[in-house]
Amino acid sequence: MKTSTLQDVARVAKVSTATVSRTLSNPDVVSESTRRRVSEAVKVTGYRINRAARNLRTQRAHSVLVLLPDLANPFFSTILEGISRNLSQQGYSMLIASTKQVHDSGERLIDYLDDARADGMIVLDGGLEPEIVEMLETAPQADRILFACEWVDGADFPSVRCENRRGTSAAVNHLYDIGHRKIAHVTGPEGNVLSSTRKDAFVAEMAKLNLALKPEWIIAGDFSLAAGCLAAQTWIALDVRPTAVFCASDQLAMGFIAELSRHGIKVPDDVSVMGFDDIDFAEQFIPPLTTIRQDRRLIGETAAKMLLARIVHSNDGNLEHAAVLPVSLVIRESTASPT
Repeated sequence: MKTSTLQDVARVAKVSTATVSRTLSNPDVVSESTRRRVSEAVKVTGYRINRAARNLRTQRAHSVLVLLPDLANPFFSTILEGISRNLSQQGYSMLIASTKQVHDSGERLIDYLDDARADGMIVLDGGLEPEIVEMLETAPQADRILFACEWVDGADFPSVRCENRRGTSAAVNHLYDIGHRKIAHVTGPEGNVLSSTRKDAFVAEMAKLNLALKPEWIIAGDFSLAAGCLAAQTWIALDVRPTAVFCASDQLAMGFIAELSRHGIKVPDDVSVMGFDDIDFAEQFIPPLTTIRQDRRLIGETAAKMLLARIVHSNDGNLEHAAVLPVSLVIRESTASPT
């Protein structure tokens, strides 16, 4: 079979080869009807882009590196879906790496951009070592690095994040509104920017509501199921048990509830428990989890759009630097009035 060419696509779409080329390389500059006609023509002809030739011509890899702190964490799946969907619509692919695999060498991260393997980087880990952050800040490609979900205090990278303080405030007020006055908090990992933001917001909201907060009601965790189990053991051992527990992540809350169940303690009959994130399992968990929802797909899509704008329009000084996305309270069956 003869390999389809750009001219074949142009003939079927009834447009010029220049229009086909523009549509495939930069679809935003042509109309929706033109994109649709070219897309159909590509399907009909079976045309395949010569990516190596395109990359050589444009001096771009047409790929973006996404750096995660934990590949196994289900929280990131929908964010990655949002990033991938937006990138693919613009002809870009997604590379994924874990900070656990990157070891302690910041140069290895920069190599992804230096050797044209990726045109930009989206970082979902605010816990990078200071020397790595400094290396990223001083890299020639620093303007093509963006943080999403998490961020680094003091660094000036563009970022996409959610209203973490507002979400925490909504969580505390939900528990307060249904009658709880003794509320504990299970934190995320020490030194994590999300952990500290949510913990500080929790303490501030408790004070605002004039609620007592014993030091032992702040229980250390690390966003994981296992940490939730350990936190539940700590709560069980308390002399005075709070009637409600706000966990800094859904996985923490699920681990907490699972451990309580092993000890015959019922949620929400004996204690109310809620999380933060609204991951996919939250609605199917038993009991279905009350939580703070952040739109993870929108986080991914927004991060991809902002980074691509920096790749394509690198000299534009008016590009959006920070996006703060809304959160919402999702009330399910893991919280109820204290008995």
